[in-house]
Amino acid sequence: MQIGLIGLGRMGGNIARRLIARGRHDLVVYGRNADAVEAPHQEGATAGSSLKDLVGRLAAPRTIWLMLPAGTVTEDHVSELGDLLGAGDTIIDGGNTFWQDDIRRAAELRKKSIHYVDVGTSGGVWGLERGYCMMIGGDKAIVDRLDPIFATLAPGIGLIPRTEGRDGRDPRVEQGYFHAGPSGAGHFVKMVHNGIEYGLMQAYGEGFDILKNANVEALPEQYRFDLDIPDIAEVWRRGSVISSWLLDLTASALARSEALESYSGFVEDSGEGRWTVNAAIEEAIPADVITAALYARFRSRRDHTFAEKVLSAMRHGFGGHTELPPSESVAQPKDRSTSS
Repeated sequence: MQIGLIGLGRMGGNIARRLIARGRHDLVVYGRNADAVEAPHQEGATAGSSLKDLVGRLAAPRTIWLMLPAGTVTEDHVSELGDLLGAGDTIIDGGNTFWQDDIRRAAELRKKSIHYVDVGTSGGVWGLERGYCMMIGGDKAIVDRLDPIFATLAPGIGLIPRTEGRDGRDPRVEQGYFHAGPSGAGHFVKMVHNGIEYGLMQAYGEGFDILKNANVEALPEQYRFDLDIPDIAEVWRRGSVISSWLLDLTASALARSEALESYSGFVEDSGEGRWTVNAAIEEAIPADVITAALYARFRSRRDHTFAEKVLSAMRHGFGGHTELPPSESVAQPKDRSTSS
């Protein structure tokens, strides 16, 4: 398929490379960073000089994937594309947009007969190699038409054993992507995914902090343990019920440096955790762990523990995130295209 791709940052650039590498798609790319555009251009993509130029290089019905920071940047691009595109064209938003914004945008674009699809995209900086787990919102007919794009980006079934009892269900789910429902549903599912991620990361961080401090002087000598933290992380990867990709990333960071001295412990929140907690409040659903994990990130910007360094290491591992020093902290989350 022919695809326009706008936004060639940490994830967008690798999405472009995966689409090109599989050789099934004709890619037209645009970004404000000339160096970021040059890489996919050298690998076979056509470079657009502006949004208007990119649209002009695509044949109708056009499909344009946005991989931009959520908020004003994406909003401006959707608005401009709404004036450039025509009936039957489609805008895909693969960033971490707030799901209610998706519903509003879809309604506005529908007046122009332009389709809008929201894709919650997980895979971080490893997506080029591992593929991307995708949670998709939008009209079913349009999502089905765009299936070749999603199938190319998805991780595939890989080595994960099949789940018993899934016979007769949508086979795309086992490939790592699915149609969640109407506009906004994809980003809603991804929002909760990231809220769960907050809780998992916090549990790992706190657990390793307890292990690291098992020999503090406040304990009676006979109750102290001088534990090898990197070895614990590694052994837990091998058959433990708490093994996961997050633990893999933690073990890798600890193997390089047990003290994690290159990480500040300053932990950002990219918005999804807040939105998940807000959704829980609106639904009157207790979300103790996710809420506590979000608050722990707020506290991390004032007083850093080893647990927060573990969180920083995991965020850098899966998403290439570089934490800001405390002097550059902000009260509200910055615009983000992705966290995972």
